[in-house]
Amino acid sequence: MKNNTMLPLFYQNPVSLDSSLHRNLSLKRDFGFNFAKGVNAVPVNIFEFPELCHVYPIAFSPDENALPVAILGLRDNENLFVDTKGRWDQVYIPAYVRRYPFIFGEMPDSEKLTLCVDFTTEIIVEDNSQLFFDVEGKPTELASNALEFCKSYHSAVSQTSEFSKLLIDLDMLTQREAKIDLSDGSKINFSGFKIIDEEKFASLNTSTFNYLRDQGYLAWIYAHLFSGSKWRSLAKRLDRLSSHFDSNFILPKETVLDAFESLKQNNTLDSKGINSGNTNIG
Repeated sequence: MKNNTMLPLFYQNPVSLDSSLHRNLSLKRDFGFNFAKGVNAVPVNIFEFPELCHVYPIAFSPDENALPVAILGLRDNENLFVDTKGRWDQVYIPAYVRRYPFIFGEMPDSEKLTLCVDFTTEIIVEDNSQLFFDVEGKPTELASNALEFCKSYHSAVSQTSEFSKLLIDLDMLTQREAKIDLSDGSKINFSGFKIIDEEKFASLNTSTFNYLRDQGYLAWIYAHLFSGSKWRSLAKRLDRLSSHFDSNFILPKETVLDAFESLKQNNTLDSKGINSGNTNIG
């Protein structure tokens, strides 16, 4: 992967898998989700909306890209879904989280994308428990499955960007602030994000509405709107964990919005097609 100063959210040292160098290395078993415990939002794609909306509020970044995120916490550096043992406390885990520690990177002087893994001591071990390559240097089932997952994720992100662009073109997004009351009478004001404006959506002309329906976008719009009911669920989680908080909170760019920018800089959100002809492992 290219050596840019800003790395994608979670990633510390993404390295392209190479059978000649990494044949004796494995993915550590059950490394958990502590890598995500310090973030309060993660990028998501539209195909996840029907699952996400039952658990997480879905918001859009306030910049010109308006890319969607799942809200995981109400305070900075706090994920309300990762417990003290590093377990994710929900059935559905966002795809961005599940993809870790794998990611696509662009090969030097080439348009091909290669499978990378985050080389940290918490993730990589030198044993034969979950090898990336077999004795012949061929990708194992683990590595092959990771490649296919990254292909699907890459494609989903591209289509998500198109959806966000359409929302912007239709002027359907509006700045919003979530005002949340906690059980002790305290309040949290969570701002710095956008949502779909229900009034603008309801006032769309028939032609535009039918276009959204024909493109399959309505399900994602309704899922996003439904997810607004989950702000209260986050408050209940926070109530159970702690009574100390910041009363005014703004979604910080460094935790989510700049993460999107870093993904694009590292060519993981580019527009090149993904198929077996231009992706590889080692």
